[in-house]
Amino acid sequence: MGINRKSAGISAALAALFFSLLGGQHALQENARAVSNDRLIPHFEVDPFWPQPLPNKWILGRTIGIAVDDRDHLFVVHRDQDSMFMNQALGLDRGRAECCSAAPPILEFDPSGNLVNAWGGPGEGYTWPASNHGIEVAPDGNIWIGGNGSGDSHVLVFTRDGHFVREIGIPGEPTDSLSTVSFGRVAEIAIDETAGEAYFADGYGNKRVAVVDVATGAFKRFWGAYGNEPIDERVTYDPFEPLPQQFVGPVHCAEPSSDGLIYVCDRGADRIQVFRTDGTFVKEGQVAPLTLAGSTWDISFSPDEAQEFIYVADGGNFNIHILDRDTLEVLAEFGEGGRQPGLFFAPHSIVTDSDGNIYTTETYEGKRVQKFINRGMRPITEHRPGAPWPDSALN
Repeated sequence: MGINRKSAGISAALAALFFSLLGGQHALQENARAVSNDRLIPHFEVDPFWPQPLPNKWILGRTIGIAVDDRDHLFVVHRDQDSMFMNQALGLDRGRAECCSAAPPILEFDPSGNLVNAWGGPGEGYTWPASNHGIEVAPDGNIWIGGNGSGDSHVLVFTRDGHFVREIGIPGEPTDSLSTVSFGRVAEIAIDETAGEAYFADGYGNKRVAVVDVATGAFKRFWGAYGNEPIDERVTYDPFEPLPQQFVGPVHCAEPSSDGLIYVCDRGADRIQVFRTDGTFVKEGQVAPLTLAGSTWDISFSPDEAQEFIYVADGGNFNIHILDRDTLEVLAEFGEGGRQPGLFFAPHSIVTDSDGNIYTTETYEGKRVQKFINRGMRPITEHRPGAPWPDSALN
């Protein structure tokens, strides 16, 4: 009886402590929410008429990369292999119908959405990726392309018009997160113009960030989660356990900011880790941390001088998150699952142009690129989640 009374007393005390902590957390959240309510954030509306229709009855496959240059031209990479399409989708190619045909894998659009160039695919002197993945425009206008298919242990560089420049890494190499001569299915590429360095989110096989020289392609350095030496073994994520000390992967973005930090998407752990350029760990934050399909697929910064906001493409929850870049706090979201303009099926990549407009791509059966017009700043209290349509268009 004495033991039971003692146990009951301990249980009551623990329950009281739990509810006290819960009440304190609720009060802190309410205080934070009250402060956030006065915050101004960007407001977006989908442009349902961007881009213009493609010529030649072309259609897109899984659209898995997008980049913007200094002219606000958009470069899109998609997978054009026959296996990316239903049998009836390529009726023109197969002589069975009037439509359609797979577009070339690299498409360039002007700011108005007009197609101005298209190229890409296997050629002499280089190994085209088995599975295109990720695209970047260098300051000199060259186009860098990664791949996440079998044997994609390299990155390709072309001129803006599709002439081959360089192959970085050795195709066909196995996964090796310690390699200095090859890569492991690079998911994304981002270039730091000031330092002349390219950051590889490396990737689907390797579990690291790798850095090369833009001018020569020479390997410079690499690091794993928290700045640790990376490993190749499988790493798992449990939202109810401490975050793993290695990247879960895929390591899906590695984006330099204007103030010398590198923001890395560890998609499988729903997190963004922030580093200095030498790989020193700074901080991390999670987005929708109960998402077992991964939430942090790609990021882009707002174009203001301070890069105040991060936009996160969440292909697990089919929306876009707006984060405070300094705190990594999620401020708002827009979009949801669906086929109409402004809705998403697996948003995969995201960029921002000089006017603050957002562009996204969708993989799997999404197979499209969308534009979201920056309509200026509004208080968070006026933000409406869901379809980013004009207020007048919603019932």
